[in-house]
Amino acid sequence: MDGFQRRREQKKLNILEAALALFMEYGVQKISIGEIAKKANVSQVTIYNYFENKHNLIHEVFVYYTDKALDEFEQILASNIAFPEKIKQLMFTKNETAKQIHEDFYQYLMKEYTSGINYMEKIYTEKALPRFIDLFNQGKEQGYVDPNLSNEAILFYIKAMNEYIQREEVYQSILPLTEDIMRILFYGIVGEKEK
Repeated sequence: MDGFQRRREQKKLNILEAALALFMEYGVQKISIGEIAKKANVSQVTIYNYFENKHNLIHEVFVYYTDKALDEFEQILASNIAFPEKIKQLMFTKNETAKQIHEDFYQYLMKEYTSGINYMEKIYTEKALPRFIDLFNQGKEQGYVDPNLSNEAILFYIKAMNEYIQREEVYQSILPLTEDIMRILFYGIVGEKEK
């Protein structure tokens, strides 16, 4: 990649980072292209040259946000820490995200996710689900997950929860319950057992 292309990619990344930060704090509707341009230190014309319109920019921010979240997820799973610590880090990350994300941005994100086959659904199916199975297999090997549970049953549970969350009346009210839902997923209704 030559210098021009590298600067171009860096400028696009700066725009995505600026838009993401503003959307996380203030939501999508309240933020203008002008505010994003100011935060990214570029002109509004530059943003339109890269993304054409605000709708396309929002979509690209969602893709960027999804990739970023997947990278964090992958880093936790690839770490050499024990299974319980991985679970705690995943729960902490989810809980922190739920606290930081603006409700309006979350609603846009969920609408994007539930609007049929799209980038987030592809990532969920092709990358997240197989990595969850890897995580649960690791938990079985380390004695933290019941070895009698089949991967099919675990996947069924995760997919059922995912399908339910995609319903508009559910995703509109689920954000405050994120930590509890993660606890149920990893510890069940009985709760965390000391090992």
